Amino acid sequence: MTRQTNTAIRQQCDRIDQLCRQALELSGSAGPLGIMEVCGTHTMCIARSGLSGLLSDNLKLISGPGCPVCVTDQSYIDRALHLAMECEPRPIIATYGDMVRVPGSGGSLAEARASGARVEVVYSADQAVEIALANGDTEVVFLAVGFETTAPGAALAVLRAHNENVPNFSIMTAQKLILPAMEALLSQEDVRIDGFLCPGHVSVIIGWKAYASVAAKYARPCVVAGFDAPQVLASVEAILAQLASGRTESASVYPSVSAEGNARALELLDEVFVASEASWRGLGAIPESGMELREAFGRFDAAVRFGLPDFPSREIPGCRCGDVICGRLHPTGCGLFGSRCTPRRAVGPCMVSSEGACAAAYKYGPHDRGPRQ
Repeated sequence: MTRQTNTAIRQQCDRIDQLCRQALELSGSAGPLGIMEVCGTHTMCIARSGLSGLLSDNLKLISGPGCPVCVTDQSYIDRALHLAMECEPRPIIATYGDMVRVPGSGGSLAEARASGARVEVVYSADQAVEIALANGDTEVVFLAVGFETTAPGAALAVLRAHNENVPNFSIMTAQKLILPAMEALLSQEDVRIDGFLCPGHVSVIIGWKAYASVAAKYARPCVVAGFDAPQVLASVEAILAQLASGRTESASVYPSVSAEGNARALELLDEVFVASEASWRGLGAIPESGMELREAFGRFDAAVRFGLPDFPSREIPGCRCGDVICGRLHPTGCGLFGSRCTPRRAVGPCMVSSEGACAAAYKYGPHDRGPRQ
């Protein structure tokens, strides 16, 4: 950062400290106030920039369920492994890169690939359709994992397969909606959340007004931010300014986000998917928080096509990713962190993902990376 940028950040931090004290005085409560980000890119920015260490002790930045790989329930990983290893003839599994290394109960997709499974890393859902077209005698299943950011791409892929009558393409969806998760987080009694730093990428799709219901119902400011330190601090400052004046609204400090979002993307989601109950790591089953295919596109549902069994939701022994995702635990509080669980040999998804809170804490946080007793 330049000297001018550093000076601006220090001035922002001073304003934030003052607003924090005013908000606490108005509320009559003891600190620290808690602001949760629900975006993996924000988590990485906060860790990389050392923002938590610049702020007052009266304010705590909390990492929430902003990483789509991290919130994917263990049962989905086990189902994907079953699909890759047990179904005959073996399909091609097309997936985003981070999913390949996420451990399931019987290993990871990377280990399955080493044992003969057909696993292909793709950069878009449409690329999975291309693989299906190039391999007409082989079933291709796209692992549709993500929030509203990537879900329109999956919707377009399903529409293309439908319109071009691609018989060997299907998806296994674990796509999530962010708003129901934010409401579920506020039902926790052991995590103080006074406001939400809302995700930039998701908000490009759904718009900043989408958070108005959470802000009004739960009296929590919701402010969208971009992805650098000044943007994050501007969002924190805006949240505290609301709390200090007794207001709770949805807003944005990120110029790329409009109030209404991307109308075409939202139409695509509504055309192809319907909201359904979904299981989240750490949060359990949340009503209306997932996206399943509408009946008109049911033939592209891999779970139905392959008759996939259900698997139980469970955590890997010793892994505290569920608590980290919900803000109940800092990554360094997990007994596996930095010893048995590192980016090279990850035990849980929060260390695997490039947007995971554990990966951020390991890469940028001061801690002992040696063995722990």
